Amino acid sequence: MNPSSIDFYFDFSSPYSYIASEWVEALAARHGRTVSWKAILLGATFQAAGLKSPVEYPIKREYSLHDFERSARFAGVPLKIPDKFPIATQNVARIFWWLHDKRDTTASHWARHALRAYFARGVDLSDVGQLKQLAAEFGLDPDVAERIWSEPAWKARLKAANDSAIAAGVFGAPFFVIDGEPFWGNDRRAQIERWLEKGPF
Repeated sequence: MNPSSIDFYFDFSSPYSYIASEWVEALAARHGRTVSWKAILLGATFQAAGLKSPVEYPIKREYSLHDFERSARFAGVPLKIPDKFPIATQNVARIFWWLHDKRDTTASHWARHALRAYFARGVDLSDVGQLKQLAAEFGLDPDVAERIWSEPAWKARLKAANDSAIAAGVFGAPFFVIDGEPFWGNDRRAQIERWLEKGPF
């Protein structure tokens, strides 16, 4: 029996998702696995779980902002928290699902491109003009991209993805499901590696 893929739930406004996106493919490949990328909106999962982003709590905000950058340095990933953070990411996520459902292998490439643009270059993914420019840079027709994120069908597709994630028990990002086992957070990397090496523990 072939090993199952790693379900990787991420949000384009999540620094930890960005960091995880830089190592998950290589880790999976080392263990003969593939990665099933799943763009979600953290706001939807937070609402379902009765949670808020840690940066919304004054006592957690400064620590969280410090830890985002420290975690990136530890992973060797360039990261600078953008001036506008967090941001709405529904439009960039709808482009992802459009590429995904076309069975286009560039969906995960788009995800990495957009995450790097936001967290390493400060491109505001919530700004229509900047997102269209990013789409063009990636090789997509920017007007087609705008049409896609505005269409009811792709709005519904992203909502369905959020609903499926919530049904699967996802309440944050990054969130991984491997062989039915859930792992929440970029800091679960060592446990994920151990699971893939030797199985359940």
